[in-house]
Amino acid sequence: MSLSKKLATATAALATFIVPAIAMADGGAQSNDFDAKMAAYIGAGLAIGFGALGGTLAQGRAAASALEGIARNPGAAAKIQTPMILGLALIESLVLLSLVIAYTLTGK
Repeated sequence: MSLSKKLATATAALATFIVPAIAMADGGAQSNDFDAKMAAYIGAGLAIGFGALGGTLAQGRAAASALEGIARNPGAAAKIQTPMILGLALIESLVLLSLVIAYTLTGK
């Protein structure tokens, strides 16, 4: 990845997370119960989003590596397929755990 693409990605991430925080900054107003709920909802959204993103990337990489191994050696397909399915199930369990964490944060 070139430096300009990395810089553009970093700038987009900074704008996504910092600009809303600056816009919502309040000079010294007291926080209330709504602020805590809002933070929990934001945390829940981030938990689901990052959980799904990480799981998707990991599953794609695992499947691509397994298919490449099978393509190189078709005779080893049975030995490659079983650990791949087990790995995909474990990755998916982490995504489901992020869903449980999100529901716990929102209190539902």
